[in-house]
Amino acid sequence: MKILVSLLVLASTALPASAQVKSLLHKEEKRRYLVYTPPAYAAQPHKAFPVVFNFHGGGMTMAEQMLYTQMNRAADRHGFIVVYPAGIKQDWNVGFGMPYLEGTDDIGFTAALLDRLRQDYRVDSARVYATGLSRGGFFALRIAAELPHAFAAVASVGAPMPEPVVRHHAKPGNIGVLLLHGTADQVVAYGGKPAGYLSAEETYSYWLKRNGGAAGASRVIDSDTGDGTQVAWIEGGNGQQSVALATIREGGHTWPGADPFNVGLPIGKTTRDIDANDVIWQFFDRHRR
Repeated sequence: MKILVSLLVLASTALPASAQVKSLLHKEEKRRYLVYTPPAYAAQPHKAFPVVFNFHGGGMTMAEQMLYTQMNRAADRHGFIVVYPAGIKQDWNVGFGMPYLEGTDDIGFTAALLDRLRQDYRVDSARVYATGLSRGGFFALRIAAELPHAFAAVASVGAPMPEPVVRHHAKPGNIGVLLLHGTADQVVAYGGKPAGYLSAEETYSYWLKRNGGAAGASRVIDSDTGDGTQVAWIEGGNGQQSVALATIREGGHTWPGADPFNVGLPIGKTTRDIDANDVIWQFFDRHRR
């Protein structure tokens, strides 16, 4: 997904001073990433901090993901590091669009990047998380399947479970999984796509089963009655890891709580009933590896 807000935003907004562009060499390929540290990081020099990987959508850049999601503000409020990796050709290997096994080694890159972060920053290794939008959300779910020993929880926005990940999922280990998806999403269908990805509800059931969890109660969130959306939240778990699905009724292919400006693209409504950054962090904060 390409959200064309960046040309306007980047023209008037410099990167935050505490967001640094860095790179590492993985399999003879220079891979870039942005790291944002909250003010608390410098103020508490002996503390280890949680890390959230935030993966961009297809066709987006790491800077666009940072500016669109505004997760740095949540990092300031809650005290965590945010990392925005860059995909090769602005894409992530999730098994469709490129070969799952022979395509770009984004899983290896993610593992190598986490190792580098542990060297360069005070990282709380029990509190490493991943989220992403669209293609980045698909990839966060691949991370849940392949790196559950390194990540405590993931959150996918506008992207259910890719079928190639289901077919290749063999790594043992439970992990927290949060899904946020709009029923009116015209880019990634809430109801799934044959040979591409499961439906949002099937994804919820899949991870409940993988974690050995039981389904939980549901509730409706409608804190902004004028935005044309409602959020149906259902959550279950196994006592340690939770699996939650936030169904955004009439919601589009957007980041909940973000700026709804979309240059006329058919990405639909942005709910104001929840703020994705706070909801995601609250979910992550309940999980440890």
